[in-house]
Amino acid sequence: MTESRFQFSEEQPLRWGVIGCGSVAEKKSVPAYKGTSGFQVEMVMRRNAEKAKDYAQRHGIPKWTTNADEVINNPDIDAVYIATPPDTHKFYALQVAEAGKPCCVEKPMAPSYKESLAIYNAFQKINVPLFIAYYRRSLPRFLQIKQWLDDGTIGKLRHIHWQKTKAPNEIDLAKKYNWRTDTNIAKGGYFDDLASHGLDLFNFLLGDIVEVNGMATNQLGLYSAFDAVTASWMHEGGITGTGTWNFGSYHRTDKVEILGSEGSIRFAVLDEAPIEMENASGHQILEIPHPEHIQEYHVNNIKNHLLGNGEHPSSGETGLHTSWVMDKILNGH
Repeated sequence: MTESRFQFSEEQPLRWGVIGCGSVAEKKSVPAYKGTSGFQVEMVMRRNAEKAKDYAQRHGIPKWTTNADEVINNPDIDAVYIATPPDTHKFYALQVAEAGKPCCVEKPMAPSYKESLAIYNAFQKINVPLFIAYYRRSLPRFLQIKQWLDDGTIGKLRHIHWQKTKAPNEIDLAKKYNWRTDTNIAKGGYFDDLASHGLDLFNFLLGDIVEVNGMATNQLGLYSAFDAVTASWMHEGGITGTGTWNFGSYHRTDKVEILGSEGSIRFAVLDEAPIEMENASGHQILEIPHPEHIQEYHVNNIKNHLLGNGEHPSSGETGLHTSWVMDKILNGH
């Protein structure tokens, strides 16, 4: 990888602009940017002026706007975080690339591999850092799992399976509009929003998925996107994988099991649950809590990357590969 032409020093704060300040920005992300030394959040943008002003005031952010261009091309903004729904990620990210500024894009990177590739290529062309908010790659809970795997605690890795189910919520049942289940924004519905986190994490833990197939359908008829998806895949090195995601089930589950030749590891991708490792030496259960602002470690890794202190685990390249996996699962639907 060639050295980025972007330079950053802790002597002067890196000033962030935020496009989109909805639910993800309330607790998960923007407070993490504000709490990272050397970073400051200078401006937020939301199309609704009243909500943009309210968000800025509540979070102590000096400036707000309803115009994304005032963030992207503002000389007082050094880097941009895009936290809008996925259908606008490409639209805004290409403008940020044109402005030559580092960018973090919320996950999923875009609704399709084609759009994700356009974003990736734009930042590669100008050699400026691009990050994708797959923050689970940076969380201590999942780094412990990776350590177990790397240490060979369950022997040679054979298979991973994920079951993720939930019942339809009140919005679903009332057939009220929700961008997460609008096929024009998220073809896979909740699969796009939730499964992307797990599939990206599995690439990180086990090596890239190199072959993948899937099936998807709409069983409930409550919204336009898919509500039931199944997939099978293979990681580099021959580890196999399967997954099922159903958003019309009677109860909520989030269960992952990695099988090895000498043991197994069990955990949840999205739910709060302990991680478990079982082998001939016994059964180990660890509770590793997430930070209050769950993107804290992800944002700190952005800082370290920009300072030249290591590579961020969730880059444009890794996010692009996850988009490829998602596209292959939904291919033909």
